[in-house]
Amino acid sequence: MAKVVDRWHLARPPAGAEPCGEHQAAGQLLVPSAEHGMGKRWQVRYRTPTGKQEKENFEKQANAKKRANQVAHALDTGTFVERATQREDFRSVAERWRESSIHRERTDSNVERALRLHVYPILGKMPIGSIKRSDIRAWVKNRSQVLEPISLRTPYNALAGIMADAAIDGIITANPCRGIDLPEIRHDEIVPLEPLVVQALIEAAGGCYRAPIHLDASTGLRGGEVFGLEDHHVNLDTMTVTIDQQLVGPDKGVPYLGLPKTDKSYRTQPLPPSTVAAIKVHRELRPPREVWIEDRTDPRKPVWRYAKLLFLSEAGAPVRRGSWAKLWARIVKRADRLLEEWGSPLRVPPGTTLHDLRHFYASVLIRNGATVKKVQRLLGHAKPSITLDYYVHLWEDDEDNTADLMEGILAPVPSKCPIGP
Repeated sequence: MAKVVDRWHLARPPAGAEPCGEHQAAGQLLVPSAEHGMGKRWQVRYRTPTGKQEKENFEKQANAKKRANQVAHALDTGTFVERATQREDFRSVAERWRESSIHRERTDSNVERALRLHVYPILGKMPIGSIKRSDIRAWVKNRSQVLEPISLRTPYNALAGIMADAAIDGIITANPCRGIDLPEIRHDEIVPLEPLVVQALIEAAGGCYRAPIHLDASTGLRGGEVFGLEDHHVNLDTMTVTIDQQLVGPDKGVPYLGLPKTDKSYRTQPLPPSTVAAIKVHRELRPPREVWIEDRTDPRKPVWRYAKLLFLSEAGAPVRRGSWAKLWARIVKRADRLLEEWGSPLRVPPGTTLHDLRHFYASVLIRNGATVKKVQRLLGHAKPSITLDYYVHLWEDDEDNTADLMEGILAPVPSKCPIGP
């Protein structure tokens, strides 16, 4: 229950009291109180669900009555939120959400970075109860100027998750992210590398990096999966490689062994003979050695242990993202020189990364008749829809032989209908 009180006049004036000389009310005797003329005249009084007495003052009676009706409705429907809670800044609420949320470790790092760089600078200091749908739409428009639609999803999903939990916990009355439209994700059509370009990259790598690049091109593993392989993950007798962990390079700190990207990323891949030969040579020239590294493949029990990583840097340490980027740039330059020496007009396309070898592998599978499900399984995609998002145009590029297929089936069927009159 919420009621409106006139602070400037007594609710129960004593008999014979002198009426107010400034204010009048039809059918009511107004007697000045000790607070007459001090502060705002109209006050809304109510008790919160915890029993705490609250008071809010207003200049106009109409505004006080409106607020009283709002409070009464919120108390009756169980949607009441205390003012102090609504005034808490967004960042404080968001940090509690982030610290209590259960994410994969790499996801947690991505969420922290997305909030710090893209959400807190705009919404962080605002009282969470004051953030409206219009503020969320403005934020989406602002971030769309600097982030691709697919990259916008990480900070937005974190923002929407925070607001959803705040609504459930009664910190806000409604989730302002509900019904917000995001820019449509448009995947640029992937143009696979030419086989000769891939061969040049393998040749240009040389040394301790030739085998991992060869392996990547022939299996489609993610970069972290390649450099997270231990010696026992590769079985040259069965010509297979098993993926059950990856090397994670965090924004801060040293690389560690972590879980594969998704549950579907646990898989065993076949190895072609040339890749087996490349790994044999690599093992002979650079025998796997044990390195001391943190293993977080069990997030509940991270441990430091010795791991016999198959592919290490030239310094004999786990490969770091920063140093790999510089090394890859040198490999690309050498590959371009090789292509020129071979008399080819081809060059490594600008912006090519190790991940493009994964796309190359997928394109080879598709050109040789692999189904969506098979490509998904071999790449370790979480869902077939992800595979289609990236590669559907490669299936569509296949020559349409539907008519020939149907002709082969139906042409031998003899006609049962008489021909002619």
